Amino acid sequence: MAKNSSEEMSFLEHLEELRWHIVRSAAAIVVFAVIAFIFSRFIFDFLLLAPKNPDFITNRLMCKLGDYLHTASLCINSRSAFIIQNIQMAGQFKADIMVSLIVGIIIAFPYIMWEVWRFIAPALYDKERQAARGSVWAVSAFFLLGAAFGYFVIVPLSIDFLGGYSTSVQISNQIALDSYFSTVAFVPLGTGVVFELPLLMIFLTKVGVVTPDFLKKYRKHAYLVLLILAAVITPPDVFSQIIVVFPLVLLYEASIVMTKITARKHQQILDSEQ
Repeated sequence: MAKNSSEEMSFLEHLEELRWHIVRSAAAIVVFAVIAFIFSRFIFDFLLLAPKNPDFITNRLMCKLGDYLHTASLCINSRSAFIIQNIQMAGQFKADIMVSLIVGIIIAFPYIMWEVWRFIAPALYDKERQAARGSVWAVSAFFLLGAAFGYFVIVPLSIDFLGGYSTSVQISNQIALDSYFSTVAFVPLGTGVVFELPLLMIFLTKVGVVTPDFLKKYRKHAYLVLLILAAVITPPDVFSQIIVVFPLVLLYEASIVMTKITARKHQQILDSEQ
């Protein structure tokens, strides 16, 4: 079946349509950012500063695991190893604006994906739209899952290592406000994007860039890259790296399975159209 009448729109009409999708997406980010700014005290005290406290859920679970395995090194953030300080007149205000914007992007992400879908859906064939049904929810779910992984796993591990790292007992760690909050806020945003890997592989499979055989062939290379990535974003101990790299490996393996299914369905669609 042919695409609908949207393909008859002129180039300028497509640009106008795209502009309004971008405007609505930006408006959603601004709205949620303003709400985050209003509740900034809660966000700072109970979300952003929480991972450095001993009673944070991840820190408590790691300490319990350390006690069970008789390994004290697993007990992270058991004491306050650094002080967060602000040395700029507008430092706290700028940090508030930055954090509110990032929170706005994370919360508005499902709506942004819905706007993206609304823009591209009219240009798809009926079979393509049916095949892509639920993609907005899948993209949003993977992003939020990745953001949660970054916040509850990578952030506490990073704070424990970087905040407690010392080259000399004569040097105390006094962390700048923007340095701390940029780490805590940007890590969930970054891991949310990383967790889109399986969906990205599906897309690349549909356009013919990658194949399941390609992903299998370079599996060892991919594992090496994932290990390097885990080593960069975690403390230098094997257990922490395993905690981080394990979900990344699962994502890669899930990408192989999903690309197999995608390639098979795509081939069936092509066969039916011939």
